[in-house]
This record gives sequence, structure tokens and C-alpha cells, in this order.
Amino acid sequence: MYKICIKNITSGLFTNQHITVCGWVKTRRDSKVGISFLNINDGSCISNLQVIIKNNIKNYSEILKLTSGCSVQVNGLIIKSPKNKQGYEMQAMSVLVTGWVDNPRNYPISAKLHSLEYLRKFAHLRVRTNLFSAIIRIRSTVFTAIHNFMNKNNFILVTTPIITSIDTEGCSTMFNILTNNKKFFNKKYFLTVSGQLNIESYACALSKVYTFGPVFRAEKSDTSRHLAEFWMVEPEIAFANLQNIIDLTEDMLKYIFKRVLDERIQDVEFCVKYNNKNLIRRLNNFINNGFVRISYDEAVKILEKYKNKFNKQIVWGYDFSLEHENYLTNEYFKNIVAITNYPKNIKAFYMRVNTDNKTVAAMDVIAQDVGEIAGGSQREERLNKLDICLKEKNLSIKNYWWYRDLRKYGTVPHAGFGIGLERLILYITGMYNIRDVIPFPRGIYDDINF
Repeated sequence: MYKICIKNITSGLFTNQHITVCGWVKTRRDSKVGISFLNINDGSCISNLQVIIKNNIKNYSEILKLTSGCSVQVNGLIIKSPKNKQGYEMQAMSVLVTGWVDNPRNYPISAKLHSLEYLRKFAHLRVRTNLFSAIIRIRSTVFTAIHNFMNKNNFILVTTPIITSIDTEGCSTMFNILTNNKKFFNKKYFLTVSGQLNIESYACALSKVYTFGPVFRAEKSDTSRHLAEFWMVEPEIAFANLQNIIDLTEDMLKYIFKRVLDERIQDVEFCVKYNNKNLIRRLNNFINNGFVRISYDEAVKILEKYKNKFNKQIVWGYDFSLEHENYLTNEYFKNIVAITNYPKNIKAFYMRVNTDNKTVAAMDVIAQDVGEIAGGSQREERLNKLDICLKEKNLSIKNYWWYRDLRKYGTVPHAGFGIGLERLILYITGMYNIRDVIPFPRGIYDDINF
């Protein structure tokens, strides 16, 4: 007999075949006529498989002791269920109990509903719930979609260092690397906040590259949108400008959303029921229409018209608060918005200065309920302008010697962006707290016991 995953069984490919299924018990109910019904799940999809077990199976007394969370291996015949909602079910020939739940009353992930706060205490077990298994499957599909999109568009994957001596953003709070409270290296090194500066050097030889990995921020932000460790995908393109990366960001998001809807529609539909009834509609709306594109100046003018709606004042030269971003995305445009040409004083040193000398060729992509999900810029390829920016930000030119070399030896206009994976998944799933879309959250007040 073949061991088959439940996802493939629900497709109908194994009707009237004898197969083996392995998984975990969700529920068990027993009839008065000596038949038990197990709902089991193996994580391959959100659907359970109903297994019908008659009392003539030799270990039927064991079956009557099964509880939620026990693991089983079942051999049997797949048949079309007489109840249309269930699709397919299995008539068991044998059941092997491979793992019992010790003291079922103390099992943390019981069949009853638990709050998200409660489940965060059991990050090693919460994936056994329908919601978190759906989120992780969606997350996996997003990972694959990103790599596939990059490959289809001739990008080359370059892994960048997690250990670094420089701050990409120029003003981030970074995790210092120490061993027994002493420096391991001959100078200060940190966990990276971005692979961008490193990836730029490869873009200036390979033209189209990207890096994808974990990054770290040590800001003491305990909000629903911040983590100390999260994942970023960062493409970089030589011979490119701001408009090119805006178009690429839009194309990538369309591709990701379509792949998720095509491959994980059941999981998204579960998120619709749990979180937000508009999820599928807004994803399709973006696939069909793309995002709204406005300048920072235009955004300020819009917000000033409705300034009475906000607690925080609208002032040119300052970054937008979450309430400002939510108004633009949720109420004014009802869509994802790409905002361009920010004031240079609130952006990083490496962004190309526009001709007005007040703004830079930068973009932020903000989404409903989430805020910023992507940010990027055309990079400053002119060495004299870069040096001025470094001085203005009080950064040492000496520390960026190799970055300056890229402007000395065959400099080219180039541009890139980063997408925060967890915030993107917040948008796709409608979840509220970023700690719920990463397997093992790392935040300032999280107890890291696993």
C-alpha cells in the first residue's frame, strides 16, 4: 500500500484504492453500533480525512482511547463520501497508533478554541491548529513564488553576510556580537539589518541579483508590526531607475498573490472566515489593477485636506504615521499605494538625490491595515554626491571604502528594494499581529524558550 498525503486524496486520484495515510487525530466520535469515526490531518492541506473504523479491527479497544493530538497510521480503502461536503473518506482495514498524548486533559492544543495570545506560548505546537497550519502553508508558497519569480526574470541569487561591520540604514539599532562579553572579532561586528549594500556590489557585475534571508533590528519596539528577527527579499538591478523598481515590485506582488490564490485557496478561504471577509477580493483587485502611485508631496496634500481625522499633525519633511498610511490605503484609495520622492532628511544616505536637492528617488509601498510592506530607491551612483550624503548623516567615509569603490570603477545607475516577508504575509492572511505569521517569533518581550 502507498503512503499518500491527504491533499492528494481530496483531489480524487485515489478513489477505490487501498492506501496508507499517516497523521494526527483531530477528533473521534463513536456510534452505538460499534463504529468509530476519526478525523485526521497530516498538514498537507486544511482538510481532514474521515476514517471509518469498525469494531472488528483487532485493536479496536485502542481506538476508543484515541484523543486529539494522537498520531496514527491507517491502511484502508478510499471511497467517495455519501456526504458531498466531506468529498472522500477511508474505510479502515488496520490502524496503528504511533504516538499517544500523555494526559489529554493537559494537552495545550485541545479541540476547543484558544486565543492567539495563548497560542504564542506554544509556538512549537500551535501549528497543529487550522489557522496556523494555513498560515505556514501560505508562507511556504510565498517563499517559493518569490524564488520562482526571480528565476523567471533572470535574477541571480546571492547570499549576503549575516555578520556585518556597517549599518545599512545608517541609523539603526543593531545587535552587537560578543563572546563572553568580549569582542570575538578585532572590531565591532553586528547582526545585519539588510543585505542591500553587499548585494549592490554583485549587481554591479551580474546586473540582476537578489538576496533573501533573515535580518535583525534591535529597536525596542513592542508593537504588532515589529520583530527583532524577520525575513527580507532584496532585489537589486544595474542600469535601472526608480520607475523600473516600482514596476518590478508591482509585478512581483501580483505574481505572489496569484500563486497563493491558485495554490492555497482553501487556506486563504479559512483566513477569510477567521480574519477578513475582503481578503480574496482585495488580492484580486491588486492582481487586476496594481497599486496607486503618488508622490510624497501629493500624499501630504491629501492628508492635509483631512487633517481633522488624525491625532498626529501632517508636516512636510516628516514620515507618515500608521494612521496616515491607513487613511490613504483603507479609506482614500482602498488599495495598496506606492509613495515616491521622499524628503532626503528622513531617508538613508545611499538614496539618489533628486534635482531639487530636497528629495530622493525613493519609494515606500504601503498596504491596508499593515503599513509599509516594501521600500526601495534608486541608489546614489555619483561618488561626490554619495560622500556629501555620508557626511550629512555623520557616517565615516572610511567605513564605506568598498561601497565607494563601486562608484569609482565603472559606476552605473542602479536601484533596488526590499520586501518584508512577515508584513507581506500579514496582508495576505489578514492577521493582525506579526508574531503570528512567523514560526518562532523573536521580539523584545518574547520568552525565547524554543
